[in-house]
Amino acid sequence: MEEKGQEGKKPRPETVSDTAGNDIAFIKEKVKERPINRRKLLKRTILTASMAVMFGLIACFTFLVLEPVFSNWLHPEEEPETIRLQEEAVNEEMLPEDMVVESESEEEAVAPPPATVVERVEMSVSDYQKLYGSLYEVAQEASKCLVTVTGVTSEVDWLDTPYENRGQTTGLIVAENGKELLILTDKEVVEQAENTHVTFCDDTFAAAAMKQSDPVMGLAVISVNLDALEEQTRENISIAQLGNSNSKGGLLAMPVIALGRPLGMADSVAYGMITSTETILNMMDGNYRILTTDIYGSEKGSGILINLSGQVLGIIRQGGSGEDARNLITALGISDLKNNIVKLSNGQPMASLGIYGTDVPREIQESRGVPAGAYITGIEMDSPAMVAGIQSGDVIVKMGTEEITSFGDYNQAIMTLLPDTEVTLTVVRQVQDEYQEMTVDVTLSALN
Repeated sequence: MEEKGQEGKKPRPETVSDTAGNDIAFIKEKVKERPINRRKLLKRTILTASMAVMFGLIACFTFLVLEPVFSNWLHPEEEPETIRLQEEAVNEEMLPEDMVVESESEEEAVAPPPATVVERVEMSVSDYQKLYGSLYEVAQEASKCLVTVTGVTSEVDWLDTPYENRGQTTGLIVAENGKELLILTDKEVVEQAENTHVTFCDDTFAAAAMKQSDPVMGLAVISVNLDALEEQTRENISIAQLGNSNSKGGLLAMPVIALGRPLGMADSVAYGMITSTETILNMMDGNYRILTTDIYGSEKGSGILINLSGQVLGIIRQGGSGEDARNLITALGISDLKNNIVKLSNGQPMASLGIYGTDVPREIQESRGVPAGAYITGIEMDSPAMVAGIQSGDVIVKMGTEEITSFGDYNQAIMTLLPDTEVTLTVVRQVQDEYQEMTVDVTLSALN
């Protein structure tokens, strides 16, 4: 009966207080934190840092590679123009007949000339002043193409006190390529200089950098950025007019003006005339004419020789006279230097075969049957010519496909080539009583 009574008893429903108690009990349970896997965390940190570094490197590399491309695309940079000097100019000296006043009418032009009357004219001091004043005007106009080049090097004296050593020489503005002003000067002053600057005719100055040098002739071309020059300075300066030092009319007794530092001092001027053009300076891979004057100057003089039309005839280079005339101003003929100037102005290294030579005189060609070409008189030790088996007495008649009829042709041909260029030379060699033609492959070296 009790079991039946218990079975018949209904379960008591949960009250609100009971449910709340269960919820509270759940809230009071302690949540156990998940243990930290330090090894896995370290791996993830290293991986994240590595990915960040790799992303940074890739971004930097991409920027370095693509930035010039986009920069050139958005702001294209113009390439410097290739320097080409003007054709050989005829020396435009004023002749006596040019001083005759042109006739005002055609009748006077065709009329027979009147009888010549010889009259002795006395010149006064004022006439001499006018004459030298006119010469100085020519010198002033030509001096616009001259600069003073200063090379600065740091030295230490015997007390370990640092000081600056400044060397100065004359520079000649020979060209501009649209971006730079190109100046021909002495290699010795600028080659070892830590800083180089040039002073223009209006006393402004600008920094300069080495473009290229010629170790054989001791010349160099330095460059000045055109953007570094004020507009007024660019209007004041001028590019040199290069004349003809191989004039068929002859240069003997031609009046000349020495400008630059012919007396060893800046902006010095001297007047005289050319007294000799027969001295030839035999250098490796080229011959250069020496112009001798009657101008007394400094043994360390530098500058240029110009004619009365302001054309440059030579670059002053002392030492071309004999021991008893060391103070006479001498200059390298500008015509023989034009190939060198073009090469240096374009920043190209000089190539060398390593030979000395001369032209074959016409009488020798006719009497002995020697062909016209570059006659080799000497070979530089360990030069490409010696390695290739070229000998003294050989005559170069062709360089590649270029015909060579003189040593000047050879010099002009080699100036168009670069070091490490392989070229085929056609030479003629005397074998017993006849000359035989042969070809030689030679690799040019750098001139040093």
